Order: sequence, then structure tokens, then C-alpha cells
Amino acid sequence: MHRKVLGRGLEALIPGAGAATATSEAKNGSGTTEILVEDVGPNPHQPRLQFDEEAIQELAASIKVSGVLQPILVRRSRDGYELVAGERRLRAAKLAGLVRIPAVIRDVDDREMLEMALVENVQREDLNPIEEAKAYQALQAQAKLTHEQISDRVGKQRVSITNTLRLLSLPVEVQDLVSRGTLTAGHARTLLSLDNPGDQLVVARYVMSKGFSVRRTEAYIRRRVRRQHSRPSTRASAVAEWETKLQQRFSTRVSIRRGRKGGKIEFEFYSDEDLERLFEAWGVI
Repeated sequence: MHRKVLGRGLEALIPGAGAATATSEAKNGSGTTEILVEDVGPNPHQPRLQFDEEAIQELAASIKVSGVLQPILVRRSRDGYELVAGERRLRAAKLAGLVRIPAVIRDVDDREMLEMALVENVQREDLNPIEEAKAYQALQAQAKLTHEQISDRVGKQRVSITNTLRLLSLPVEVQDLVSRGTLTAGHARTLLSLDNPGDQLVVARYVMSKGFSVRRTEAYIRRRVRRQHSRPSTRASAVAEWETKLQQRFSTRVSIRRGRKGGKIEFEFYSDEDLERLFEAWGVI
């Protein structure tokens, strides 16, 4: 059975993607088609959410000197063309002031377009983990691919696909930390052993403030889980529930300690800025 793998790139998804297409547009010497930059619309299935603007500026400077060395891939649309692959080249060409850009035109459906955009970006290996997870999620939901089939398309092990997708079960705040590179995917995966989203967010903030390695984070979470399981059932059924609600509300670890006639509530903070955030949440400042 023929398997489409990442190493074969766009040719693995659409044979002849690098070949010329006979059209009425102006041709250049390389057999590709010259189309107007302004006629190319964005790829609606682009998995990348963030672009390195400095890198695009550097590419634009290179294009001004040497031109666009590799054509973009497009499909026809009602208003001109839709980009299939080559987002960075297109952005850089616009920045360089190009009027026309070399392109290959292909008839591809939405599923093929989604797959090709993913393959191109994964080949570059600079999608952040959340972008990659959302791209796999789109392949699963829109292209109806299983984890095994996605594995075949991108040339990664199935378990890697599954683990990456699991990152999307984390709270949005934690996903944002991973997207920005503030928290690594390795740290994020350790948080999945915590069942409560509030705990996941609290621990994420704590390990960031302490600069914990992934291994140290794993050890910290194991100790935390053991402490939770060792609590008396009466506390777990009531006080622990209140702690969880407070943790979710204030995004920090909260401990309720009961005494004979009263008790105390402890809020953790991890920096002066974090303390100010709590004061603002309490209406003190």
C-alpha cells in the first residue's frame, strides 16, 4: 500500500506539485506561472497563527536582490487565487514591493489544501506545539483522518500525534503560554496528569516562576498528587472543592486550613507582579 510521508513533501500529497501548469498567465523561464501578488488571497486552512516578522523582513531583503527562487502554490478562486503553500514567500514578496510572483496553479479540494498547508509547515519544523496540535485537530475533524492516517501524512509516530493533540485539553491560558514559548510542550504534557484545570494553571504558573526543568516539574506534580490523595475524605469533599474554586478564580494555589474554631486561607504569589495582580482581583488597589 502506498504511504504518503513527510519526507516526500508536497509531491506525496499531489503528484506533480512542482511541475509547470499550462495557463494563459504570463510564464517565466522556469516553467512556472507569473501571477499578480494582489490576486492571491490567504489560505483559509493555514495552521500557522504566528509569523516571525524579522525573518520575513530578511527574506524580503533577499527577494529584492535575487527574486522569489521557489514558486508559491495556489488554487483558483472566485476572486483570483487562494494560497495553498508559501505564506512566508508571499508575505515577503509583498513587503519587497513585488507586483508579480512565480506560482504553480493546482486544482485541489479543501482536504488536500489543508493537508498541504500542514505538510509545508511541519517540514519547516517551526510551528509552535499548539499550532501543530490545532492543525492535527483540523485534519481529524475536517479531513476525517484517524491518528494513524495523520501519522502517515506527516511522517511522525502515532503516539506523537496523540500526545500533541492532548495539549488542547489544557486551559486556554496554559495553551497561550506554550504558544508564546514561555512554557515548553514537555512541561505542558506533565500538567496533563492533573485532572483539575485550576490545578493545571496554578502549577504552570508556579513552575514558570521557579524555573523548574521538566523532570523537576514531574517530581513536583507527583508530590502534589500524593498530598491530595492523603487528605481526609471530609476535607476532600468540602474544603478541597472550595480550594479548587478559589484557585480557578484567582489563578494561584490556595490552601484552606481549618482549626478548632476557625482557620485561615493562604494565597500563594510568585513575584511582586503576581502579588499586585491578586490585590487588584481583591479590590485592594
